[in-house]
Amino acid sequence: MQTYKIPLVPGPVSVPDRYREAYLTNYGSSDLEDDFFTLLAENISLLKEALKTENDVIIGSGEGMSALWGGIKSVVKPNDRFLAISNGLFGHGFGEMAEALGARVEYLEAKEGEFVTAEQLRRKIREFAPDFISAVHCETPSGLLNPLAEIAPAIAESGALFIVDFVASAFGADVRVDEWGIDIGLLGSQKCLSILPDLNALTVSPRAWEKAAEVNYAGYDALLPWKNALLEKMTPYTHNWHANKALNLSLKDYLNEGLENAFRRHCGVAAYCRKRAKDMGLSLYAKDECLSSPTVTAIWIPAGWTWKELDAEFRKEGLVVGGSWGALSGKIFRIGHMGSQADMELVCRGMDVIEKVINKRR
Repeated sequence: MQTYKIPLVPGPVSVPDRYREAYLTNYGSSDLEDDFFTLLAENISLLKEALKTENDVIIGSGEGMSALWGGIKSVVKPNDRFLAISNGLFGHGFGEMAEALGARVEYLEAKEGEFVTAEQLRRKIREFAPDFISAVHCETPSGLLNPLAEIAPAIAESGALFIVDFVASAFGADVRVDEWGIDIGLLGSQKCLSILPDLNALTVSPRAWEKAAEVNYAGYDALLPWKNALLEKMTPYTHNWHANKALNLSLKDYLNEGLENAFRRHCGVAAYCRKRAKDMGLSLYAKDECLSSPTVTAIWIPAGWTWKELDAEFRKEGLVVGGSWGALSGKIFRIGHMGSQADMELVCRGMDVIEKVINKRR
């Protein structure tokens, strides 16, 4: 298996040794031990604090996509009207998931590298009257951080349930679940939290619980069986104690650092990354740098290179970054400076390699 001295993939990110050690301890059964439920309760409390919510929080097994599917399947039923706000692969993917469940789906697509305005959204809401509206906070494949605060009032006025993917933004950027009126918020463990891709978390509003009770979805990834899991000390399946311990360490590290300090750390590293890229003559994907995410930077492949060639040269130098998917496949590459990788020394080394490689064809 190949490993790299400079890991800057935008997730799963490198896992610090201290968090890995949590996976080496022999625990009892999470189904039977009070200590596990004490740990789970603490993790839920820490997540609520970090995500600025009084809503319930569910922590389940499985990486971020399992939260997306479980959340949507639990509340969306055939013929529901579902509006997907999209400026990238995951934003559009929300709508495709809802279509698979038989919902009536329409898309509000932003121009490339941009986001929709509140007025555009209000017009679409008047035309379509959606039951659900979805959005992605950080579009990881394109490195965009979408200004959800600007559209949140329009969604609140509509009465639609608001579903948000903040898998790649939370802890690297401010997420305000209650202030933005998020009914179902989705999080994965492999991005800023810097642990293995084996846990997900969902924030669930009272309105979302009501809808889940109406739909009554009963799959492995369903929300409803978690409603009273902590109170009854009974989870729908055997939980991952090891991952919850690693999550606990990560959450406490963030809160000890201070969330505002963590946001500044991510923003500082991202600004450095983008400045170095522009100094090399490279072009950022985001049309407006205000939309560039503090957790990932997307850069157009420079003239004279293919992504396959560029990736191979980076790897020879010990650097691994990400390509992209969908319409951006082969057109951009992405630097993941999130969580453990929001480290100035690491990103500096990575940008040095990029500059060295790019200069080979100048």
